[in-house]
Amino acid sequence: MKKLFLGLLVLMGVSGLAVAEGDAQAGKTKAAACAGCHGADGNSAVAAFPKLAGQNVKYLIKQMNDIKSGARPVPTMAGQLDAKTDQDIEDIAAYFSSQFVSVGAADKELVKLGEKVYRAGTKESGVSACTACHSPTGKGNAMAGFPSLSGQHADYIAAQLRAFREGERTNDGDAKMMRSVAFRLTNKEIDAVSSYISGLH
Repeated sequence: MKKLFLGLLVLMGVSGLAVAEGDAQAGKTKAAACAGCHGADGNSAVAAFPKLAGQNVKYLIKQMNDIKSGARPVPTMAGQLDAKTDQDIEDIAAYFSSQFVSVGAADKELVKLGEKVYRAGTKESGVSACTACHSPTGKGNAMAGFPSLSGQHADYIAAQLRAFREGERTNDGDAKMMRSVAFRLTNKEIDAVSSYISGLH
């Protein structure tokens, strides 16, 4: 039993290293072109562009590769990653992951419903609590590649939830986890949970 446990620890360590090979210092230079939309430190000033600061490396790498391959169409990112190597992408991900995300403030009118959806889900429509994948603090699950949401722009989160709901965004895997969740959320619930997340820390 001890050997099995030690084997699992070693395996987890190796898989953790496989994701953390990027060089944050090199990534800072390579991410210079990203600053116009995402901010120099990954804290974008415009709600249409996501904050990348503090996001987990595994998620950032997946999203950049999905955008590059076309699996996740993002018109504003067209051509931005075409010339990037795997190492470039890992370095950029390491840089943004090492930054601290700035936290917004939730709309007081929406906090009660937003907190309910985030922490308990919606029993009526069968939506699971967001905490199951994104953690009670909104920091996500880096090992699983589930994104950190804490402090993200409310408008950006709402837009992504609607894109999942309408089938415009489909890079959530074969299980269609986010599409299934978003499909059951009302516009009011989407706006409320998005606002709640923007102030979560």
